[in-house]
Amino acid sequence: MPDTPPPGAPAPHPSPSVPPAPPGGLPVVRVPPPRSGLGWRRILVLVGVILLIAGCAVLMLVTLGERLGLTALVVGVVAAILPVPVLVACFLWLDRYEPEPIKYLVFCFSWGAAVSTYASLNVNTLASRVFESAGLSDSLVAVLVAPFIEELTKALGPILLLLFRRREWSGITDGIVYCGMSAIGFAMVENILYLGGLGYAEGASEYGPATGTMNVIAIFITRVLISGFAHPLFTSMTGVGLGIAARSADRVVRIAAPLAGLLLAMILHGTWNLAPTLVQQTGQPLILLYSYISLMVPIFLGMVGLAIWLRGWEGRLTERRLPDYVRAGWLTPPEVAALSSLGRRHAARQWARRIAGVEGLRAMRSFQHTATRLALLRDGLVRGLDAKPAQLARSVAEERQLLDAMMAARQVFVGRDPQVPVGVWDGTRYHLTFPDGTRRAVAAPSEPVVPIPVVLTPPAPVSGWVGGYAPAGPYGTGGPPPRRW
Repeated sequence: MPDTPPPGAPAPHPSPSVPPAPPGGLPVVRVPPPRSGLGWRRILVLVGVILLIAGCAVLMLVTLGERLGLTALVVGVVAAILPVPVLVACFLWLDRYEPEPIKYLVFCFSWGAAVSTYASLNVNTLASRVFESAGLSDSLVAVLVAPFIEELTKALGPILLLLFRRREWSGITDGIVYCGMSAIGFAMVENILYLGGLGYAEGASEYGPATGTMNVIAIFITRVLISGFAHPLFTSMTGVGLGIAARSADRVVRIAAPLAGLLLAMILHGTWNLAPTLVQQTGQPLILLYSYISLMVPIFLGMVGLAIWLRGWEGRLTERRLPDYVRAGWLTPPEVAALSSLGRRHAARQWARRIAGVEGLRAMRSFQHTATRLALLRDGLVRGLDAKPAQLARSVAEERQLLDAMMAARQVFVGRDPQVPVGVWDGTRYHLTFPDGTRRAVAAPSEPVVPIPVVLTPPAPVSGWVGGYAPAGPYGTGGPPPRRW
C-alpha cells in the first residue's frame, strides 16, 4: 500500500479546503442546528411524491387490467417478475462497497414502475394518434417519441433524489444504481404489456391458451433473455452523468454532465428501437441481429468494464484517503489495507465472526461500510465539493460522526482474539509485547499484512490533521482510548 505513511513520517499539511487546527484539539465549528422534524416543505414534498407514485400505480394497474384482461394480466405479471431479482442483484453487486439505503432503492424502482410507465404510456399513445392522423406510421413513435419520454421520466426519480438527498450520492456508482433501479421497474411493467398483451392475450384469442403460452415463451426469450438489460443499460448513461455531477465542484459540469448522459441514453435507446422498426418496414430480420451485435453487445461489455473499474476505484479510494486518519491515530495501516479489496474485507468479516460471533460480523460490516463512506467524504473535502461554509461545516460534522461510528464498531471485536500478541500503534510505529515480556518498536511495513491487532494510543494534538482537528471530543483532547484489534 504505497500511501501508508513510512516510519517517522511527519504530520501531513492541512488540506487547502480545511483550516489547520489550533493547539489543543477540536476547534469550534459552527454547525447548523439539527432540524426539529422534517419541516413543512419536506413533508409536502414527501406526501406529494408518495401520492404521485401511488396514484400512478393504481392508474397503471387499472389500465393494464382493461387492456389485457385478468388472465393475461396474471400471466404477464408472473413472467415479467422473473428477471427482476437477477437484474436487481447485478446492481446490488456493483454497490457492495457502500450499499445504498433500501428506501431510496425502493423509491427509484417504484418511480420507474409507476410514474414513468404511466406517463410514457399516455404520451406514446397520444403521439401514435397524432402520427396516424398525419398519415405517418405509428411505428415511428418507437424511434422519435418513446426514447425521449421514457428516458426522461425514468431519470426524474433519481434526479429528485439527487436534489433532495444529495449527501446520499457518493459518485458514479450511486448514479448507475439509482437509475438502474428505476429502469428495472419500468422494464418490468413494460414487459407485462408485451408478455400479457402481445403474447398471451393475442395468441389465446386467436388459437387458444396453448398458442398464447407459446407466444409468451417466444417474447420472453427475445425481450428478457436476450435484451432484458436494455432499459437499465440505457438509463445507466444518465446515471453516469448524475454521478459525475454529484462529485464535481464545477457548476458547469453539474449541469452539463446529467444533460449529456440523458441525451446519450435517448440516442442509444432510439437507435436500438430503430432496428425492429426497420425489420417491420423491410422484412429483413437480420437487421435486428446486426444491431444487437454492433450496438448492444459493445455497450453492454463497456458498461460491465466500467462497473468493474468503479468497484475497484471505491476500494482504491480507501487506500488514498484513509491514510490521513492513520497519521492522526484513528486507524492503523493494516486496517486500511484490510479495506482495499472485497477479498480482504471478507477475510476481516470472517475473523470478526470467529472471535466475536454474529455481533462481531455485524460490527465489522458496519465498520467497513462506514470506512468507505468516510473515504468518499474525505475525498470530497480534499476536492472542495462543499463550496458553501454551511456545507463544509456539515461535512466536518459528518466526518466526526463517521469516525465515532467506526470507533464504536471496533469496540465489539477488538481485543477479543487470544491468539494474537498485544501491540500499540502510535501513528508511526508498532510497540509489540513478545511472549517473554520484552517490548520492541517495529516500523510500519510498506505493504502491511492483515490483520495486525494493535492498540491505538491517544496521539498528541497535531496541526493540520484530517478535517482540521486532532481526535478529541468525548475521548478527551488527545484521541480515542486505547483499543485492540
